[in-house]
Amino acid sequence: MKTDSYQAQPNSRATEHPLWKIVAAIIAGLVTWIIVASILNLPLRAWWPNYHEAETAFSFTLGMKLARLALGAAASLCGGFVAAWIANGRRRAAMYLGILLLALFVPNHYLIWDKFPVWYHLTFLVSLFPLTLLGAMLKLPGGRVRTVIPIRNSA
Repeated sequence: MKTDSYQAQPNSRATEHPLWKIVAAIIAGLVTWIIVASILNLPLRAWWPNYHEAETAFSFTLGMKLARLALGAAASLCGGFVAAWIANGRRRAAMYLGILLLALFVPNHYLIWDKFPVWYHLTFLVSLFPLTLLGAMLKLPGGRVRTVIPIRNSA
């Protein structure tokens, strides 16, 4: 009687990226988002006249709103990058981070909906997921970072 010596091979993708690493990447991406947003908010408070008062009263000028959107964009890019970095260049962790950010911010924006114009809420919320993924795309597998090479005009 012939016996097969076949052994089931573990899923190499699953063994390369265990669940704990994806969870750690999501948590690190979220912590990075919070830290970057907090650090970038400090100069706004320190250098922009009346910013702190506007922040507590939710009475931002157009420039302040645009600065806050830029701050959120930078935090999303950094959070996505860190999530992909910890997940070794895999974008799945950044996708989950983008979903988590939306899940955290949609209820908050619902509560303050009347304090900001609709365009502000939509710009912030709609950009969370794609900017997080874009941040992840800056990280390549194997520890490399994607660089942008400028194209020179020969004319």
